[in-house]
Amino acid sequence: MKISSHAVARMLGTWQEGPGPAHQRLSDRLRLLVLDGRLSLGAALPSERDLAVALGTSRTTVGAAFRTLVEHGYLATQARTRATVRLPDDTTPRQPVGTDAETIDLSFAAPAAPVEILHAAFASALEQLPRHFERHGYDRYGIAELREAVARWYQRRGLPTRPDHILITNGAQHALALLTRVLVSPRDKVLIDHPTYPHAITTFTHARARLLPVAVTPDGWDTEQLRAAGGDANLAYLIPDFHNPTGMCMSTSVRRQLRLPCPTIVDETMADLALGVADPEPLALHMPTAVSIGSVSKSVWGGLRTGWIRAVPSLLERVEKARPTTDLGTPVVEQLATAVLLNGHQTQRPDALRQLSTQRDALRQALAEHLPDVHAPQPAGGLTLWATFPQPVSSRLAAMAPDHGVTIAAGPRFGIGGAFERNIRLPYTLPPSQLTRAVTRLAQAAQAHAEGATGTHTPPPIA
Repeated sequence: MKISSHAVARMLGTWQEGPGPAHQRLSDRLRLLVLDGRLSLGAALPSERDLAVALGTSRTTVGAAFRTLVEHGYLATQARTRATVRLPDDTTPRQPVGTDAETIDLSFAAPAAPVEILHAAFASALEQLPRHFERHGYDRYGIAELREAVARWYQRRGLPTRPDHILITNGAQHALALLTRVLVSPRDKVLIDHPTYPHAITTFTHARARLLPVAVTPDGWDTEQLRAAGGDANLAYLIPDFHNPTGMCMSTSVRRQLRLPCPTIVDETMADLALGVADPEPLALHMPTAVSIGSVSKSVWGGLRTGWIRAVPSLLERVEKARPTTDLGTPVVEQLATAVLLNGHQTQRPDALRQLSTQRDALRQALAEHLPDVHAPQPAGGLTLWATFPQPVSSRLAAMAPDHGVTIAAGPRFGIGGAFERNIRLPYTLPPSQLTRAVTRLAQAAQAHAEGATGTHTPPPIA
């Protein structure tokens, strides 16, 4: 697969910003594009000359960047052919510098498993399982027990819902993929929050959609901008409830005013994670045509891959017919366990929310002590801070941080066009002591970056 120079330029975004030589900034950004999967393995990059023209820089700069990537194993070259994307043969992580402990992973926003609660839910599920043995087990809508439990979850939040409005999936990401297959055609325009959930960007990109980003600013969502973009879009994807990655919550006034002219998918994965604020109203309460998706991966445990779609039965029928190309249904035991958790109100546990609040405060305090120039507003809920650095250093910090014993998710992974180089997402799902150590190590990486060091580590996947 050949990639045009203009496509690469769009992905690189504002690569020119930041300290250090231009060829180093360019090679760092290209390497992050490879590691993030935005430049596919085996893809043929444009020639040095064509890319230099598209970027408005010299061929010498591009050539030096390509040579650096070849030396580190990220490009393969042959005479009279385009350079192709690859990964280094040796991907074994090096021992973190200056630490004698394991690397602390801040790339996953995932809560610790509530062991006793999960054990009890699966024990109950196993007791109920025999009554399903006479059925074939391939239910593309989901079992009745869980569809009823999800409907009651919406009803408790003030949104009347019937079980026939619910289809069970293997997590919210699976729900989004199914809906994208049904609702999005190549070249369709999809409105997204900016920043937004990285795997949503990937899902829409793989569907060959064109993305219309609308900024989530420090003041929240702009109703007029959303309406204007929605008028030109074929679909919208919004995360109004404790937004990933910023943690912001769409205000009640915006929810009541917002009416988008295009079909709208509302991601409610974080809806049960309010920290000291009122629980948000479902957006579908004010936008009845909205399609809602959710799961228990953030409110209970990431290993419980159970989610759902709430929509009108006619749309669910289309999803059900399209589903067999990827899977034939969600495992029954997991569905029964999830129904136990939802019926027992275990997705919104006061003790777990208090612990998250404590961890959030500990992370912000550590940032204030060790990285005082970093701005990290207190989120209303969710699992993450959206930290802003004074300079565009995010991608290079992500490459360097493992050398200092911590992994992070660079800001550009949450946007398009190379945006958010001044941002990183920091989850507060670890104990306070670990969060403090992680920030200390991140501060060491930031200091090393300021002194001109570089890094070559592979960033981990994001959750």
